[in-house]
Amino acid sequence: MVDDVFLDRVFRKGRSQNGWLNEPVSDEQLKQVYELMKWGPTSVNCSPARIVFVRSESGKAKLKDALSPGNVDKCMTAPVLAVIGYETRFYDDLPRLFPHNPAVKSWFEGAEKSDFAETTAFRNGTLQGGYLIAAARAVGLDCGPMSGFDNAKVDAAVFTGTSIKSNFICGLGRGDSTRVFPRSPRLSFEEVCKVI
Repeated sequence: MVDDVFLDRVFRKGRSQNGWLNEPVSDEQLKQVYELMKWGPTSVNCSPARIVFVRSESGKAKLKDALSPGNVDKCMTAPVLAVIGYETRFYDDLPRLFPHNPAVKSWFEGAEKSDFAETTAFRNGTLQGGYLIAAARAVGLDCGPMSGFDNAKVDAAVFTGTSIKSNFICGLGRGDSTRVFPRSPRLSFEEVCKVI
């Protein structure tokens, strides 16, 4: 069992950030985040998440018009924005990622299986986005995950010419605790869970 400090950092006291301190996030920190998140489980190890880390002002400017008004400031001031996407042709990598079943690629390939492939890519890419948040918090970064943007514009800005689609954006850095809202309530175990 990990200690309470870790559990507080990653889950109980981790907060969605709305503002940032002017402290850089290094390439090494971003690599640490990925090297942790990549171990989270996905269906047949499909690993469809694709991430563009946007640090430069010019990169952020390309995203600005895609953002809803409430997200502009927190995105433009974040030390790094992680645009988490999912590879819709993830199955091309399956022979390497799931080598003990050579037929696995055929489960997803082809027009008649496109809905299944899309659902698999989105679901597992979303899981990996959650792993990214947990990994970032584990290495000492704060996170500001968000929807509230035009996916087509984000795709055009960072995924042009690929078969990758955007899922969500997550600011990474050191959060400004003065910009965090009071903690919102959560549903109880009894409200959400059932043991049968």
